[in-house]
Amino acid sequence: MKVETSVIGTGAPTADLTVTDMRPIVDEALRGIAPGARVLAVVSDRTRDDNTPELFPLVSQVLAGIGAASLDVLIAQGTHVPMNDKDKRAKIGAGLAAMPLLGTIFDHHWDRESELTTLGTIDADVIAKHTGGLLRESVKIRLNAHLAPGQYDVVLVLGATVPHEVAGFAGGAKYFFPGVAGPELTHLTHWLGALATIERVIGRIETPTRRLIEAAAAFVPAPVIALTTVATRDASGLKTRALFAGDLRQTVRRAAEISQQVHIRYTGRRYKRVVAILDDHYDELWVGGKASYKLGSIIERGGELIIYAPHLSAISLTHGALIEKYGYAPLERVRDMVEGSDELRANLCVAAHLAHVAYAGEKGDDGVVVPRYRITLAANLPEATCRRVNLGYLDVRTFDPRAFRDDPDTLTVENAGRDLYLVNREGR
Repeated sequence: MKVETSVIGTGAPTADLTVTDMRPIVDEALRGIAPGARVLAVVSDRTRDDNTPELFPLVSQVLAGIGAASLDVLIAQGTHVPMNDKDKRAKIGAGLAAMPLLGTIFDHHWDRESELTTLGTIDADVIAKHTGGLLRESVKIRLNAHLAPGQYDVVLVLGATVPHEVAGFAGGAKYFFPGVAGPELTHLTHWLGALATIERVIGRIETPTRRLIEAAAAFVPAPVIALTTVATRDASGLKTRALFAGDLRQTVRRAAEISQQVHIRYTGRRYKRVVAILDDHYDELWVGGKASYKLGSIIERGGELIIYAPHLSAISLTHGALIEKYGYAPLERVRDMVEGSDELRANLCVAAHLAHVAYAGEKGDDGVVVPRYRITLAANLPEATCRRVNLGYLDVRTFDPRAFRDDPDTLTVENAGRDLYLVNREGR
């Protein structure tokens, strides 16, 4: 089946696309799909705040009009805990608009061998080329078994683009790796992002991880059409700033150009203290670490990040035991831990998370690498847990996140984790 792979769509930092605006883009993007086609849509989970509830019903309506045979959904949840049925249906907009063609909504279980398929192998020399020599090892390309040859005629990727700590920007091939990938590339890509360092990756379009996941995505046997959006949220609700459809590689680059203008804020200075009022979408620190990823560059050396998150009640439901065993630490120290631990080498995505949350390190007077700034957590977690992972503790019941609003050396950030904060356009 021949599917159009050029890019169509529109977007601007001030745009506010409605369903009516998006419909002709979806119509054109999907018109090459043949009647009787079996279609699989890969969509994000609840940790991503995007316009899938508006976009997916359009996809369903267009495919029904074409005469497609089926439309199933695969949730690109990576290693996150699966959503309940109510949240899954809310994610795709069920009940909000007519949805004439909807089959099964599948969870992705990254650690279940029976639910994965091997599509090939990327050789070590190729990985070294894509990563600029940061890694040189072969890796199997394993994805959810619903992406095996012959399962579907067309795969759709519905996803939003925002600055991201591992790939530079979310979107595109990232919905395959780690979205619906097996452990090999999930671990490898996260560790690659850590080795490349968060300051050289987040908010940048061309990164070693982007090159690697796009090379891996070429192994997907069915034709892929991406519907890539840029969305922001304010007091009036979610606004769609852009929708680009077509080629998996090019749509994310077009979207990232818009995302750079709406998801990056420039402060012009660094602060001694940043109080991050964590976005409600992040209910465990595995994803709530975005407060550190996206604010770290504007914190002074020796400063403090206070993460206020009364809704956060876990370090990680999937990886919490390992994180508590090793604790957050700068990359230099995490690399030493990895070298000395078979357990961490087998769980490199956890090792990467340890380094990413710590953000960056520097040598103290004694030559020991210490975090560039300290992190204090005010959440629904006991003090002992915070101490085990090398975080400070504040009692969430008594801490007032707005207590420092009049302090010129403190920046208070609402909905922390959404936007990337940088000092200026030239420096990080």
